[in-house]
Amino acid sequence: MSIFSPINAPARPRSNFNFNARQSAPSAAVVEDERLYKELIAQRPALLDEKVKLHAKIIDEFNLASLERLPRNELVQELRGYVAEYVRAERIPLNQRELQSFTEDLVDEMTGFGPIEPLLKDPTITDILINTHRNCFVERFGKLQETTVHFKDDAHLLRIVHKIVAAVGRRVDESSPMVDARLPDGSRVNVAIQPVAVDGPLVSIRKFSKMPFSMDRLIEVGALKQQIADVLQAAVHGRVSLIISGGTGSGKTTLLNALSNYIPSDERILTIEDAAELQLQLPHVARMETRPPNAEGKGELRQRELVKNALRMRPDRIVLGECRGDEAFDMLQAMNTGHEGSMTTIHANSPRDAIKRLEQMIGMAGTAMTIESIRSQIASAIRLIIQLQRMPDGSRRVTSVSELTGMEGDVVQMQEIFKFVKESTDERGIIQGTFRATGIRPQFLAELKYSGVDFTASYFDPMRPM
Repeated sequence: MSIFSPINAPARPRSNFNFNARQSAPSAAVVEDERLYKELIAQRPALLDEKVKLHAKIIDEFNLASLERLPRNELVQELRGYVAEYVRAERIPLNQRELQSFTEDLVDEMTGFGPIEPLLKDPTITDILINTHRNCFVERFGKLQETTVHFKDDAHLLRIVHKIVAAVGRRVDESSPMVDARLPDGSRVNVAIQPVAVDGPLVSIRKFSKMPFSMDRLIEVGALKQQIADVLQAAVHGRVSLIISGGTGSGKTTLLNALSNYIPSDERILTIEDAAELQLQLPHVARMETRPPNAEGKGELRQRELVKNALRMRPDRIVLGECRGDEAFDMLQAMNTGHEGSMTTIHANSPRDAIKRLEQMIGMAGTAMTIESIRSQIASAIRLIIQLQRMPDGSRRVTSVSELTGMEGDVVQMQEIFKFVKESTDERGIIQGTFRATGIRPQFLAELKYSGVDFTASYFDPMRPM
């Protein structure tokens, strides 16, 4: 029996046809195959569903451990006949060339990240959530859906996990059962295995958009209005330091990417992230990524060390992917010492909560500072907090734009400039509401006036429709 043969099926003869060329630089034929496959999927989206079903059959019937050791040419030959039989049985209309392209793509997926490859290629999916080898959910258009995708067993899922984390020099095992990693396309991956994950491996993938949302696109989908975007554009261009606050999946990184387009192209930007996912569309960007400890518990590089090092690299601005610990102290120091216009994100449910979280994180740095001194640092470093919220209907919106105006006693003073007001929910469960100005003109506009940026009073008129 062939080591690739289905457990309950007879072996097929192998061919010596050489497909190794596809393992190196792609040939013109390979590029043409990929183009043909993309056209197929565009014309017949149901082929993605057929591929998922075919993956499930292969998982159930084949010896996967042996499959992964096969050379690609043998794998293609073995699979071609199997796919042809499936296509005939399911009456899928494919000609010989389309069948070859379909087979090649299926092999690419099987030698890549297995059953989840079709999900990674589906542009309508934003999150992939794997709960042990049995269940896989996806988020489409803000809603979770269960899929038919599954793995043969936990060992199969773990092989895919190890392939993902090893590609970025990380590891996951019993001594280190949780890890953050990323896929080659930049998608963010979080993994938890036993003993932390009681029932089996848990994998969460936040997909990386190949075409990052522009501000125009965010306006188009209703995340904010042009009036708000204009003020934010002026703030970023004018080096106003800001924080983007929101819950998990509220769109913080998406908005950070969109705002970064307004940074002048002659500035040097340093980005610091746990798992690199920012897509800054600028000519002078230097990216840094944290590193976990090795098997001996050594070699860890935390965000705090990277922020300190970034200050020695002559940045004009620092962009911290997410502020979550004692690096908050160093980030505020940077904003207060000539790196105005720096940006970061934070998990918080309101602008006031974001300040409280910053206070807690600065306290984690172990500095001998009073709470009044910490709040004074925050008030002098940060000028703007943009609050995002993921609505019950799955949409993401900017719900508040607030300016920090200084201290009064030991309290950080804040004024809201724009807000989103929920008004109703229609019969489809869609949130209806309006964006409104509060009537307060931000103080930082006085500073921007010297660079030629000015807004009429009507921009902040609460009676003006957006």
